[in-house]
Amino acid sequence: MGSGVRDPLVPLAGTDVRERISKIYGIDQWGFGYFGINAAGRLQVTPHKIADLPIDVFAVVEGLVADQHAPPFLLRFPQILDERLSALHRAFARAIAEFEYAGAHVGVYPVKVNQQAEVVKRLVESGRRYNYGLEVGSKAELAAALAMPLADEALIVCNGLKDQLFLRMAILAEKLCRRTVIVVEDIEELETALDLASKLGLQPNLGIRLKLYARGSGRWEESGGEFAKFGMSIVALVSALDLIERRGAAQRLKMLHVHIGSQINDIRRAKQAFKEAARVYAKTRRMGFAIDYLNVGGGLGVDYDGSKTASEFSMNYSVQEFANDVIHTVGEVCSQEEAPLPTIVTEHGRAMAAYHSLLIADVRRVLEPGSAGNYSLEAIESESAPVMQLRDIAAEINVKNFRESYHGALEQRADLISLFELGYLDLRDKAKGEWLFWDICRKAARLSRTLKHRPGGFDDLDLLLASKYICNFSMFQSLPDFWAFDQLFPILPIHRLNELPTERGVLCDITCDSDGSIDKFVDIRRVKEALELHALRPGEPYYLGFLMLGAYQETLGDLHNLFGAVTAVDIVVDAGGAARIEQLERGDNVRDVLADTGHEAEQLREAVARRLSERKLQGAIGDDDEHEVLATFSRVLDDYTYLD
Repeated sequence: MGSGVRDPLVPLAGTDVRERISKIYGIDQWGFGYFGINAAGRLQVTPHKIADLPIDVFAVVEGLVADQHAPPFLLRFPQILDERLSALHRAFARAIAEFEYAGAHVGVYPVKVNQQAEVVKRLVESGRRYNYGLEVGSKAELAAALAMPLADEALIVCNGLKDQLFLRMAILAEKLCRRTVIVVEDIEELETALDLASKLGLQPNLGIRLKLYARGSGRWEESGGEFAKFGMSIVALVSALDLIERRGAAQRLKMLHVHIGSQINDIRRAKQAFKEAARVYAKTRRMGFAIDYLNVGGGLGVDYDGSKTASEFSMNYSVQEFANDVIHTVGEVCSQEEAPLPTIVTEHGRAMAAYHSLLIADVRRVLEPGSAGNYSLEAIESESAPVMQLRDIAAEINVKNFRESYHGALEQRADLISLFELGYLDLRDKAKGEWLFWDICRKAARLSRTLKHRPGGFDDLDLLLASKYICNFSMFQSLPDFWAFDQLFPILPIHRLNELPTERGVLCDITCDSDGSIDKFVDIRRVKEALELHALRPGEPYYLGFLMLGAYQETLGDLHNLFGAVTAVDIVVDAGGAARIEQLERGDNVRDVLADTGHEAEQLREAVARRLSERKLQGAIGDDDEHEVLATFSRVLDDYTYLD
């Protein structure tokens, strides 16, 4: 936001405040029909995208707090999973009808995206009518998948490197009447699978993962392409096909699998990959291998910033366009090659799960640059010339001279620092001067926003003035992708959205790590370095929502500072429009996270008790002291790891 661009915190004449706030946070752009602002100025979630069935998020949080549950909360809306699943299958059904595609489409959910039992169960149950299946990449995920109530025709696609036991269980899944496809990654794994199947006297469904020359686009594009971590090159593919033919297993090769990367932001790159995959499939069919499934992997993007562009946090296509391009491209190539049309398999996880959960954290305090100290402009006196000059500037600053005043304040502060370093200024005068400098900066920034054409340089001042909002959560536990990959998520207050925000801030968590802060925020035009927020009111909570966290965040989080999993709440809306808590799982207490790291809580308590006994024998403490320490220690062990 440079010279000539209006400040978003200053409302245009005649502009509805709620409409303006919606633009500030971009909720109409990235909300995708699930998120909006209600008449009370609160964040609402509409799981079914049915206007008269919204959920007031602030009311839910108030109810949880009234029932003695402390934030932070992870709110899950499982009905969004239902809607996302239906939307994906509707899009492919329309594409199949439009392009008269004689094949079919089936989806599988990659369990790695969110392995929480309730998430997987919900998608399986909601997806039974679509024969929706699961994709697994480990023995643990396979064990969970085999026990799920999948439809008889649903697939279990086994990806990743596999040991003997993984392969054995996948082969034996036939006895459970599960339609499992073992996708092999290299020749060695293929030989092992064929040998084991022969020993077991079974004929498993096999697939081959192929490395395409084409790859996706965006932050995770390196996960695809010819130098990707997994899959076979064309050279290896031909060798694998020869091996399968020699072993008499040609009829067991059921799937060709490709994956071009997560969060594909440019549809043109995706179309190129679909064409290459279809060409390889058709050529393989013509070699005599009766492949039924062409698995085009995942990659369907999520619009985190609302820009609908090929930015790293968005994508330049819709779900329908994606489905159209898959169906049309595969159909066209197969027609050219005179190859049978395959059943197309997709493995979209992020697009399924991202929208359905959000984190709620309460702001505990706000640290504003130079705001400490009980000073008033009129009462400040000093023998220091820079201090008195700063006082005069602060008293006389106005809309006509604020730029000159700001520049003058910068000069006086430099003199202030120099005098202090030389020993000519005491701490009290230094504090007075600092307070005056920041007071001038705040006034200058505020006055600059009143102009139609804001002078250059004041954007940088806004960043200097950004307050630190200390929030009751751990970024490492709840938003690991922000810390690890700079992945941005929509963030906004969940209430007071009928009030124009007057502050700018960055968010800090309660860990002791300097990395535990968020200083980049989604915006349609660019990445913002500060978020528009409200001033805190004494005695009132201020809650922020961190949205679209359903993909990857829950199981990637770590125990930095031993802050554990937060209290998770599943919320649904009934036909009458009432929000109802379907399930509540309390977050980790101190005892839980200690156990996770090998500390036995009772042993710790016994060690403390022994130390207290020693102190009593020394006469340093009495019985009451011992009782108080032990009682407090026990309360700590049973308490929520976050601030109560």
